[in-house]
Amino acid sequence: MLNNDPATPVDCAHKNANSSTDNSIDSYQLTIMTERNHPLAASVYRPSTKASNEIKVAVMIAPATGIKRQFYHNFATFLAEQGFGVLTFDNEGIGESLTTSLAKNDASLISWGRHDMPAVLDALQYEFAQASYHLIGHSAGGQLIGLMPNYQAISSVFNVACSSGQIKNMTMPYKAKAMGFMDAFIPLSNLVLGYTPADKIGMGEPLPRGVARQWREWCNGAGYIQTALGKTVHNHFYNELTMPSLWLGFTDDEIANSKNIDDMIRVFPNMPVEKHYLDPKGLGVNHIGHMRYFSRKTYAKAPQLWQMAVDWLNKDH
Repeated sequence: MLNNDPATPVDCAHKNANSSTDNSIDSYQLTIMTERNHPLAASVYRPSTKASNEIKVAVMIAPATGIKRQFYHNFATFLAEQGFGVLTFDNEGIGESLTTSLAKNDASLISWGRHDMPAVLDALQYEFAQASYHLIGHSAGGQLIGLMPNYQAISSVFNVACSSGQIKNMTMPYKAKAMGFMDAFIPLSNLVLGYTPADKIGMGEPLPRGVARQWREWCNGAGYIQTALGKTVHNHFYNELTMPSLWLGFTDDEIANSKNIDDMIRVFPNMPVEKHYLDPKGLGVNHIGHMRYFSRKTYAKAPQLWQMAVDWLNKDH
């Protein structure tokens, strides 16, 4: 997590070129140190028209497995244009947070939730000291919240395509593809290469072997991380999370289908849940699936989808 010295909680902060065409957004890069003493690459988006103490709502966007923070750039820019402070990041071993050879990286899904996400939340609080703090989780970014020891700082959760990813609940032919990836490609590539080159089959960035191994184990059980509770995960906060949450899914998402969303929700027994499961065709969009909620093209056709996040963040949570 962050350095305990309040004067230097984030290393190597520097400003980049303005990221907004109307000059209303300031964007710059951060390096955030975790308790594992690993540097995470992060980006901050802030409305340039507001002083720091005028930003009342700040958001960390927690990414899906193997997805770089640049994927969320357009969405983060949009939120900053609405007056929110935003922080995006690369998990350890992904994108610019890969600082060694991938075969030597020992990151895991557990370390992402227990060390990376808490460090980012600390950085968000430092960057926007007068705000309330919210998490927008994409897939794994919403699944791992219960591992965060500083979860109490989060006022609300907005989860997109977040589910258990249980293979049993998928339908053919995608189910066969998922089984091949999880049960053959991951163990074989981990054995031969020491990591999983998920990018070779269109599944995001190459993954540290520990991440890929846990991903496989958890998607082959019920409740995702619930598979590991009491076994490899002994300390967690899933039963203690009571902040309000909105779970957004789409009928053409072959991973986060309705059964798998419900399978993940039950791992958060005390979290108030509002679930929206939408048909893209009814929104005038051909396909959203697991990834395209954050696409600028999707926003152009169905701006109400991003507005849902704005409306949620503006609620008095």
